Amino acid sequence: MKPTDNAVPDNLKLSEFLCFAVYSTNLAFGKAYKPILEQLGLTYTQYITIVALWEEDNQTVGSLGEKLFLESNTLTPILKKLEAMGFLQRQRDPEDERQVRISLTKKGRQLRESQPEMGLADATGLTLDEFTTLQKAVVKLRNNLIKSTKAGE
Repeated sequence: MKPTDNAVPDNLKLSEFLCFAVYSTNLAFGKAYKPILEQLGLTYTQYITIVALWEEDNQTVGSLGEKLFLESNTLTPILKKLEAMGFLQRQRDPEDERQVRISLTKKGRQLRESQPEMGLADATGLTLDEFTTLQKAVVKLRNNLIKSTKAGE
């Protein structure tokens, strides 16, 4: 079946649904990350929050939330917990008191040196080229889905 065909065959199996493949892969990633993150005392959402700050430190809560696809009311408790754990600090922006800026502490920056995600590349069983191609395709899929849902609002 071509992705652009509108007709869904009557005999389509659950394993043939792209959404199920993505969903079940997400669950598998969670299981693969779990032992690594447990050693660090982090959840996956806490970990990706730190990764986003490695990419760009001293972000506003709003900017960080956009990158992580999280609303402020979901992100704030995560940030408070990470601050209590010593990975980051939250401070009001001196130029705009309405904004809260998030920056990594030394402990948050040092976490990068342990490279917790490196063992997972092997677990995927993909070559570097396959990994890169798949990652780009999944990002394109996500962006197209977001775009189509915004168009329907």
